[in-house]
Amino acid sequence: MRLYSQASKLMVGGVSSPVRAFRAVGGVPLFIERGSGPFIWDADGNRFTDYVCSWGALIHGHANAVVSKNACHAVRRGSSFGAPTVQELELARSISGRVKSIRKIRFVNSGTEATMSAVRLARAYTRRKKILKFEGCYHGHADMFLSKAGSGLATLSISASPGVPPEVAVDTITVPYNDKAAAERAFGRFGDEIAAVIVEPVAGNMGVVPPSPGFLSELRGLTMEHGSLLIFDEVITGFRVARGGAQALYGISPDLTCLGKIIGCGFPVGAYGGRSDIMEMIAPEGPVYQAGTLSGNPVAMSAGAAALSLLNASAYRKLDAMAARLEDGIADGAARAGVELKTNRVGSMIGIFFSDHDVTNFSQAVSSNVTMFKEFFWRVLNSGVYMPPSPFETLFVSTAHDPSVIDSSVEAFSRAFNGLGRTATSRHSRQGKACF
Repeated sequence: MRLYSQASKLMVGGVSSPVRAFRAVGGVPLFIERGSGPFIWDADGNRFTDYVCSWGALIHGHANAVVSKNACHAVRRGSSFGAPTVQELELARSISGRVKSIRKIRFVNSGTEATMSAVRLARAYTRRKKILKFEGCYHGHADMFLSKAGSGLATLSISASPGVPPEVAVDTITVPYNDKAAAERAFGRFGDEIAAVIVEPVAGNMGVVPPSPGFLSELRGLTMEHGSLLIFDEVITGFRVARGGAQALYGISPDLTCLGKIIGCGFPVGAYGGRSDIMEMIAPEGPVYQAGTLSGNPVAMSAGAAALSLLNASAYRKLDAMAARLEDGIADGAARAGVELKTNRVGSMIGIFFSDHDVTNFSQAVSSNVTMFKEFFWRVLNSGVYMPPSPFETLFVSTAHDPSVIDSSVEAFSRAFNGLGRTATSRHSRQGKACF
């Protein structure tokens, strides 16, 4: 309470990003002092098993020895140069070797910067203005994305952000996620005006919502038919759900891909890449301008390269197995307590919904019992497990989570379910196996 009180006097909401303020669950946020493996310790010395993992960036847990060694080595050689480095070349090679749709890449400093740059590029390439996005998919805080965007906006019940001019918003078409018919109608009306479709191939900002069968292929077909570009926002899913990202898992090749999180493994980073003919429109090869003082930062590049080097077939098998073990344990605990619960999982991403129906889109996600989630969050936290402080975020499993850690967490979840409800049976669905 003391630290949060001090922070609130100096920082907006006492935080640097809205969901961290615990507004969805009430109370005072934790101030984290350190982390190691699957655990974090707050400023009061309390230990928690962490399923936030820096919102998915820490796929190998906290302070991984290989990642830390690479980052520290880079820092000792110089934290920033504002010039090309060997580290960014190495990471570019590693990414293009794993994501077959990325032939050329540009590193930036955040996921938001990646998505806004990709849309600018798509508009320049197609000479069109409109973009099509989906309810509940969060693509960062650039003006054209802030309508029914999931994540923090959904957490704070903000449907669209003030400060976004109407003339900007009018070029953003928003339709329900997983609704092929709505996408077809949008193209039927605006097809020759749509520069790009941008989508989270697995929605991770309204909980975890997998694509329905044929949804992504429908988007690929529509964009090809109408001369639009398909942009996959893989800031969350990139290298988490499969070695080549969600596009490898589902067999869909987008024109442009946005990355972040894991490619910096805890350091600020982003990237966008794709077909050479499109990417070559970016300055200095082309007229589309985008620049950044810290883009390609050698410390972030070194950490990201180390993280990817550890993601072999064995790592993905472990991630999938541990996430399945956690999901099964959560679902079984809810069932024994008579709590109505749905879980969705894709690889090492898990979403939980206090609901009696399947969750396949944003409206179904927001109709889940958020009051019950709030009580459940505090019960779990008081048992030593740190999960996202919002019903519209994702639980992430790392390679540092082993069977004993998972089983201990399952016990905490099971205790938290007792007394929450006594009416229905929990059911759960798994989507997506690890793709090597």
